[in-house]
Amino acid sequence: MTKVEILKRLYKDYTKKYLNKIFLAVFFSILVAGSTSATAWLLDPAIEKIFLNKDQTLLILIPILIIIAFATKGISLYLAKVTMFKVAEEVKKEIQLDMLTSFIRSDTESIEGKHTGKYISNLNFDVNQITAMLSSSFLALFKDGLTLIGLLSVMFFQNWKLSLIAIIMIPFASVTAKKLGKRMSKVVTEAQEKSGDLNKYLIDIFKNHKVIKIFQREKFENIRSDKFVNDLKEKSIKISTVFIRATPVMEVLTGFMIALLIFYSGVLIMNNQLSLNNFFSFLAAMMLAYQPVKSLATINVGVGQGLSAGKRILPIIDRINLINDNQDKINLEIKTGTLDFKNVNFNYSSNSENKVLKDINLKINGGKMTALVGQSGSGKSTLLSLIPRIYDPKSGVLEIDGQDIKKVKLYSLRKEISIVDQNVSLFDDTILNNIKYAKPNASNEEVYKAAELSMCSEFIDKLKDKYETVIGEDGVRLSGGEKQRLSIARAFLKNSKIILLDEATSSLDSETEEKIQIALDKLTLNKTTIVIAHRLSTILNSDKIYVMDKGMVIDSGNHEELLIKSDTYKNYYNKQINKS
Repeated sequence: MTKVEILKRLYKDYTKKYLNKIFLAVFFSILVAGSTSATAWLLDPAIEKIFLNKDQTLLILIPILIIIAFATKGISLYLAKVTMFKVAEEVKKEIQLDMLTSFIRSDTESIEGKHTGKYISNLNFDVNQITAMLSSSFLALFKDGLTLIGLLSVMFFQNWKLSLIAIIMIPFASVTAKKLGKRMSKVVTEAQEKSGDLNKYLIDIFKNHKVIKIFQREKFENIRSDKFVNDLKEKSIKISTVFIRATPVMEVLTGFMIALLIFYSGVLIMNNQLSLNNFFSFLAAMMLAYQPVKSLATINVGVGQGLSAGKRILPIIDRINLINDNQDKINLEIKTGTLDFKNVNFNYSSNSENKVLKDINLKINGGKMTALVGQSGSGKSTLLSLIPRIYDPKSGVLEIDGQDIKKVKLYSLRKEISIVDQNVSLFDDTILNNIKYAKPNASNEEVYKAAELSMCSEFIDKLKDKYETVIGEDGVRLSGGEKQRLSIARAFLKNSKIILLDEATSSLDSETEEKIQIALDKLTLNKTTIVIAHRLSTILNSDKIYVMDKGMVIDSGNHEELLIKSDTYKNYYNKQINKS
């Protein structure tokens, strides 16, 4: 996107609705400009009437007018800034909400393609750049631009010859700003990357703190943390350095300009072509104009930062999902819950040459239990992820009761599917809300029933706050078995017709596993169930077992049939028997 396109987009989607407030800020900026210019202009009659002509009639009036001018400037400046700050924060909120909506709705494959820390940096660092552009840069454009126009008017009114000399610095300042803007855009982009790296590292530290302690890598991580923090510090220093680089240029230009003005003014005064009161009024206007000129010289830098951030943010907001909601399609109607995989192939976009699933053709009977077995990396979990359309096949068709799942409403599909995963995902919330997440409108009685069926109630009742116990980030205050049982409770509450079990008992001890297995038997009764399990003891009673290897289905049958005809399954089974 070009800079103009980014500006148009930000205006159309985010700032257009606040035009009334922006115009209010412009009105206050006009008052700032008028009062500042009036202050400079008032020096003319003040010096002439009071100091030179000793006119007592204006001795009180002009000071009062100067007080009014400064008060008007101060109040108007405050109101202009507050108004634009409010607009900027509203825009910030809307952009962040749009980004969060995009994150929530994004395909899993898109989210997994970029580290969480980078997204957090986009959400905070980049959005703050846009906020600064609105609250500081655009306000300065209004306020300082109008103030400069007002002061230049006073200067030309007092003496046009001196004014022409004074405005020589404006084109020099513009050239400096343009060069700094280009440099700033590059530096801010680099700083955003370093901010993302620091966020990424911080998340990794929290996720892996136990691993760090067990392997005694604290010193190593301290060194790494120093590098990440120092890299961001260096970029931040560079941003500040570039930003204030205009200051020495402006000071030198101003020094030359004032020296030239004093020399030329002296010549004019000596030749009676300029009065002392005109000179002091002109000088005041020129000195007051220094700050607006300096501010306007750096506006390009602030705008460049905001546009650079917009260039990174807008593509995230505009991201088009490959897996769409299919709102215009029909609802899925489940009769038996039979699944058919027909010539299904799949590969992750990041590794397009390596097929994870190859020509999968299998049928999962409705209301029955079907198992997938095979070594890690054989494609079992990926195949399971295709059913709720977490991913879509690159080719081939997956049907439920003869309906292509890509041609039905996504909501109606996922409504009929529950999953109990080996990696349980929980929220830093109460036990009640974690179970209720599967069915927000469920009554507490329904939640209690689901907890009882999943064997959760026996450990919940021992907790001080029972169902109101906050379980911490990712359920850190619960054991692996307790977290797994909460996951099963959610599936009970949802009561869907298709159940996906991915290593649902892998992290449990024998006693807990026995309890969970009883709960799972209740959960999967008369449901279409697809189960992945390394422990073959949990799937021996499956109606059908598919053996997978390197992304392909190589054998199928029930347990007894596979022991006879499948060497892979037989070896797999014997290894587990020998282990036990």
